[in-house]
Amino acid sequence: MSVFKHIYDFYINASIHVALAVYALSLITLKQLNIPYDKYLLYFIFFASITGYNFVKYFGLAKFHHRSLTNRLKIIQIFSLGCFILMCIYCFKLGRNTLPIIFLMGLITFFYAAPLLPKKLFLDRKYNLRTIAGLKVYVIAFVWTIVTVILPVVNNGYSVDFDVMIISFQRYLYIVVLILPFDIRDLGYDSLKLATIPQKIGIGNTKLLGILLLIAFFLLEFFKDFLDLGQILATIIITIVTGLFIVFSGEDRRRSCSAFWVEGLPILWIGLMLLFG
Repeated sequence: MSVFKHIYDFYINASIHVALAVYALSLITLKQLNIPYDKYLLYFIFFASITGYNFVKYFGLAKFHHRSLTNRLKIIQIFSLGCFILMCIYCFKLGRNTLPIIFLMGLITFFYAAPLLPKKLFLDRKYNLRTIAGLKVYVIAFVWTIVTVILPVVNNGYSVDFDVMIISFQRYLYIVVLILPFDIRDLGYDSLKLATIPQKIGIGNTKLLGILLLIAFFLLEFFKDFLDLGQILATIIITIVTGLFIVFSGEDRRRSCSAFWVEGLPILWIGLMLLFG
């Protein structure tokens, strides 16, 4: 049982689970637009997600406590380095037109964790994209939308038509909704300077907002030029399941509930799409 727990902790802490979620959302885009399976792009997105998320999570810790890092964190660092190398290998297999997008996403990820300007200019307080009041949720949703929708479209030479715009808007709304349970869970720990949505409008209104965004996410499905019954069924189920997580989210929920089940919803979504053909 202890071995299983160590494996599970590494799976979560090394960002493998969230990377699978990003991979799943990218595959959903390919399925929605009837684009053939793009293995090099999907592998790149998977390894880039691990690299980016681990950089964001452990940048400050590794910078200031390098010599005293625990063995677990050192293993994650080595694992992240391997993923970074694989990311670079698969990057060279992508189309050149994707490079500006990849560079922009990498830049945003870097400044999400690293200081935008020398901290001495701000009386020794670190300012990055994550610490700017109220910006975090929108930055994350923007990056996930570009990576999981626009990048697959551009790499495959697919035109940015009306359906792509609808899918992008849906994806942005859905990512915002997925972040809400985390913000509710961390309400008692987050600095008030972050100005998260629950901090600004309260838990009850945050849940209501999440449900309203999910309704908009679902209704947008019927604005597409191409409608598929299987995709509609998958969207109905994932909307209901995600809504339940929003309704029952709270500050007292265990970390595993948010970190595993909520982040795993995109994996359920692609599973439903494959199930319904």
